[in-house]
Amino acid sequence: MLKPHPAILRRLVEEYEEVMHRESREPVSRPGRRAQDLAYTLCVTMGTRDVRRAVAEARRQVAAGNEPMAGGAPVGA
Repeated sequence: MLKPHPAILRRLVEEYEEVMHRESREPVSRPGRRAQDLAYTLCVTMGTRDVRRAVAEARRQVAAGNEPMAGGAPVGA
């Protein structure tokens, strides 16, 4: 299985979390198109259908690759 570069994962997770945070402040019942696209990309990249698992695994791989994550501690820390 191919492993994505930690810097790419870091950017995907940070953008996904930023979009979700921005959307959480708006009275919308479902995620917007960009959030859906990022969630899909994370899930495909991490080989799962659950975006929470995808984000957690991406954070783990970023931490293992020594790429710093903004906005939170790596999973398992």
